[in-house]
Formats: sequence, C-alpha cells, structure tokens
Amino acid sequence: MTTSITVRVPDNLVDQLDEVAVSLERSRAYLVKKAMEMYLSEYADYIIALERLRDKDDAIISSEEMKNLLGIPD
Repeated sequence: MTTSITVRVPDNLVDQLDEVAVSLERSRAYLVKKAMEMYLSEYADYIIALERLRDKDDAIISSEEMKNLLGIPD
C-alpha cells in the first residue's frame, strides 16, 4: 500500500531534483522516496549513537581496539 503526501519546496530545489532525475532517468517520486529512506536510516543511526553516548554503562573503546575486534589489519 502507498500513500500520497504533498510538500512545498523552493523552486531551486525542484530544479535540482529534476536535473538529477533526468540524469539518472528516474522519476521525481523515486528520488524523493530514496532520499526519505536514506534520511530516516541515517536519523535512526544518529539516535542510536546519541543513546549510546549517553549510556554511562556502554564501554568506550579506541579505534585501535575496534579494528582488532573487527579483524582489520593495521
């Protein structure tokens, strides 16, 4: 199921959207949907990071420790 929404945006933003749509051979709707998906995903990551930052019981490790945990060579 899909729902239509209406938003007002400045003309210059629509112009940029149209340029990208033409260059990618995609519709405005496709690009707006993808942009919203990316924004919401990034926002969720941001909220998780803030919660972890505020959690005094969450251990903070160095980038070196993280590389070791992930098995990334120096």
